[in-house]
Amino acid sequence: MKVFFRITLINLVFILFLSFSVGFAANKKEYPTSPPAKIAKKWRIGYLEGGPYVSYQQYLAEISKALSDLGWIEPITIPPRENESETDKLWAWLAANAKSNYLEFAVNAHYSNNWNKKGREENKKTVLRRLNETRDIDLMIAMGTWAGQDLANNDHSVPVLVCSTSDPIAAKIIKNEKDSGYDHVHARVDPARFERQIRAFHDVIGFSKLGMAFRDTVDGRSIAGMEAVRKVAGERNFEVLECHTSSGISEEAVARMVECTRELAPKADAFYIVEQSAVTLKTLPRILEVLNAHKTPAFSQSGADHVRHGVLLNVSNTSYKEVGRFHAETVAQIINGAKPRNLPQIYEPPVKIAFNKVAAKLIDLNDDIYQLLSETADEVYEKIEVSK
Repeated sequence: MKVFFRITLINLVFILFLSFSVGFAANKKEYPTSPPAKIAKKWRIGYLEGGPYVSYQQYLAEISKALSDLGWIEPITIPPRENESETDKLWAWLAANAKSNYLEFAVNAHYSNNWNKKGREENKKTVLRRLNETRDIDLMIAMGTWAGQDLANNDHSVPVLVCSTSDPIAAKIIKNEKDSGYDHVHARVDPARFERQIRAFHDVIGFSKLGMAFRDTVDGRSIAGMEAVRKVAGERNFEVLECHTSSGISEEAVARMVECTRELAPKADAFYIVEQSAVTLKTLPRILEVLNAHKTPAFSQSGADHVRHGVLLNVSNTSYKEVGRFHAETVAQIINGAKPRNLPQIYEPPVKIAFNKVAAKLIDLNDDIYQLLSETADEVYEKIEVSK
């Protein structure tokens, strides 16, 4: 195999993992997270996303469950969803079935840009008009970088909860990790997430050339965590091989992602699969087919879902349940009178390691590393799941 594995560093990696085993959240006791005895009127919640993406549905589901656990919604059991990326059907279900004396998911307040730039501009105008003129929405969930950028501004004053953004600071959604810059805006931040991921992956694999395919835009570089990647590359003296993809979920965008993978796989010692609309559970097999043919270890930025579907490894602070709870507590405090700007934005949920044994065999992973990951990873997958 072409990758030189530095086995002597493995123990150091897992000591580092254990140091992050307890999540961090700043003290948020000034405003309660439990509902009051009574409320003047229900808070109507709206939703905006850049387009369908698997993590968006999971975050929305976990936020809803956590609101139920906190007492803001009557106990709910969200039914299984056939499509893991669609939030509109989940939103419709919540609007019809989430019973509460305190809040409601407004039935006609789900907006998706479907990863279309023209549609994005139209949706932004529509949502802002509704927030400023109709004024029937009391809080907006902005899911993803596009949505966060479109609502984190002074064009309105409705509270905004920005979720599932890789780097809201680099994307210019918020001012910094301690201050959103807007009284009505809150965005969760995990400032060292990408540095931890890349350092851990490098400790395990020991690559000298890391392949990355991403959109070469402000948004694309932010989502890919390029600032953090280049920082660690400078510290550890490895080279970042880049190929630039296009936006959207069209066949052309997917083909460009596969083309970039094909260009980089023969040159790279490892490949970092970053979040973008062209990378879905449906398109992932086409990407992995190229990487596996070249025995190139793949590391997923997004989480265990990719590992379950055939990516070798993920070291993630992305725990949907934990982050969903953090967002739900933020919503609760806002309803109880807190300004979004005054609430803590930094939150690091517990680290989880996901490892796929079949993926390891396909790339001829070093036996010692295989055994260690098999015994110590939090989630070990014995097969590669095929998405419906």
